[in-house]
Amino acid sequence: MNQVPVPSLDELWSILPEEASADAATPEVLSIGGVPVTELAERYGTPLYVYDETGLRRQIRRFTEGLRERWPNSEVLFASKSFPAVGMYRLAQEEGLSIDVAGGGELQMALAAGVDPARIHMHGNAKTDAELAMALDAGIDTIIVDNADELDRLERLLPARSGDRAATPQQLLLRVIPGVAAKTHASQATGGDESKFGLPLGQAAAAIERMRAHPLMDFAGVHLHIGSQILDVEQFAEAVSKLSGVTSDISGGTPFRTYDVGGGLGVKYTYADDAPAVDAYLDAVVAAAREHLPADARLLIEPGRSIVARAGVTLYRVTSVKRTGRTFVAVDGGLADQMDAALTGQRFEAVLANRLDAPWSESVQLVGRQCESGDLLVDGAPMPPAEVGDLVVLATTGAYGYTLANNYNGALKPAIVFVGDGASRLIARRETYADLLATHEPAIVSRA
Repeated sequence: MNQVPVPSLDELWSILPEEASADAATPEVLSIGGVPVTELAERYGTPLYVYDETGLRRQIRRFTEGLRERWPNSEVLFASKSFPAVGMYRLAQEEGLSIDVAGGGELQMALAAGVDPARIHMHGNAKTDAELAMALDAGIDTIIVDNADELDRLERLLPARSGDRAATPQQLLLRVIPGVAAKTHASQATGGDESKFGLPLGQAAAAIERMRAHPLMDFAGVHLHIGSQILDVEQFAEAVSKLSGVTSDISGGTPFRTYDVGGGLGVKYTYADDAPAVDAYLDAVVAAAREHLPADARLLIEPGRSIVARAGVTLYRVTSVKRTGRTFVAVDGGLADQMDAALTGQRFEAVLANRLDAPWSESVQLVGRQCESGDLLVDGAPMPPAEVGDLVVLATTGAYGYTLANNYNGALKPAIVFVGDGASRLIARRETYADLLATHEPAIVSRA
């Protein structure tokens, strides 16, 4: 077999969770949070989403403490679409994050986790009456308005509130289009002039005037978001600079109370990626804010991927190895639990996790079990010769794996575990075939 380029040890650990290492008892086995992946596979089965809880908490504190030091009147919101699990909502609140939800399902999970409604913000470009009513009934802090039709809905729904909230104005932000063409995959760019999200400045002015005139609407400021998986921090600074134009063009120079500059910081998925550190991102955002925003304004950011991506991996078991001129290593999951590989073409890196010390001598097609040629997890993955029963870790899959998990070919959604300090705990159980059938009507048997 031909020798293939092999990453250095530093490169290998740079894509794995912070608390990943070779297991002390069996050095050839990958350990995360002090728990060998062999133990996790035996106890919970595969495929399995595994998160380094210590690393999650540490990364959250980099954002919350770092922003507070640079801009005291600030708030960090977890963009929960990146990992909407009740256990993650609970951890986020414990670490001082507020929560960004998009839709009724995410709101219900946040509330089920015990998140204080006063720390919840609701996004969405097509919120329904039912979702807005749910948010109003829950008493959430802020609704980010996307369009004029949403204002129509709020005008109908706000007077119908009951109790103490009936006469209390609902805090609102308006999402504006910043006109920043983010350097990312087209499906992840949200701040360009043709974005489906938010309003251009001309329409934004009318929407703000309408909110300010309504006795039950408390217009607090503006929101923007330029996209996701962005590796150039200067693009965030550019987005912040656009907000000063919003103030001057829409408000005649009168500043807003709140400026939400969204999220989108990218992460290191591959050995070749060069992802900015949290400090570099915060430095760029705050420097631009000091130049362009009022000194007493409230500054909000919304990290998601950059909190959870590296902390999570997906653990698979090899089911077949086929050599037909190319080497295909097939695992017991695929695009049903790793949709980003097909949706955005995101490259991941894979590790043969139960034989770390074996020489990496092959370049393989790491494929899944779904009936699609596009079910390719890694194209040309360097690894040792794999065998049936081996364990493969797909690194940096903590963002959007669980979010986009689906039942393609009747696949069951994997379980989620948090690991740390040598222990593991179940956050979400594996879906069962009974779960899969629960929403379906039973077959009608003909009595003819």
